[in-house]
Amino acid sequence: MAGETNDSEFLRLMGRVRQCTLCQSQLPQPPRPVLAASPQSRIIVVGQAPGIVAHDTAMPWNDRSGDRLRSWMGVDREVFYDTSLISLIPMGFCFPGYKNGADAPPRKECAPTWHHLLMSYIKPDLILLVGRYAQQYYCKEYKTLTSGVEIEANKNSKFMILPHPSGRNNRWLTKNPWFETSIVPQLKARVAALIEH
Repeated sequence: MAGETNDSEFLRLMGRVRQCTLCQSQLPQPPRPVLAASPQSRIIVVGQAPGIVAHDTAMPWNDRSGDRLRSWMGVDREVFYDTSLISLIPMGFCFPGYKNGADAPPRKECAPTWHHLLMSYIKPDLILLVGRYAQQYYCKEYKTLTSGVEIEANKNSKFMILPHPSGRNNRWLTKNPWFETSIVPQLKARVAALIEH
């Protein structure tokens, strides 16, 4: 009975999130929060903000960055979008527009307003912090993303820090080959253990 109460409370919370207009005046398009979450999820992926394709399709990570992230995690689309296994909660819920020829940073209002409420229902075993914005919010102690990726993986904590899988980070991936050879296999093993459990 308590589980059902929690589920209905969470559904109400998700309804509030999806109706959020907090930064409407700062957005290039009408607000359309894009996330997927469930209290049952064993894994949370904390990304940056939906790109235009995710915004248009209302599906998080529905682009080439998502393809690369799924490859790193060792999961297909069916598993990735199964919220009983994985919740997808970005730092900014709406498409933020463009800045200097790239997606603008995630809006700063979303995470402090909604993350702690969502996380209070989801008790994940693994939280993937994808990109610098997620890392700086949840693991402020690292001066660089690179040190966060390396050190946090070796701690085997609840967090794993990943570079953003965008093509804009190809140079970082080339410069840090240890990520693909050492961190990705750890990531795949941890994800597999949780989704097969």
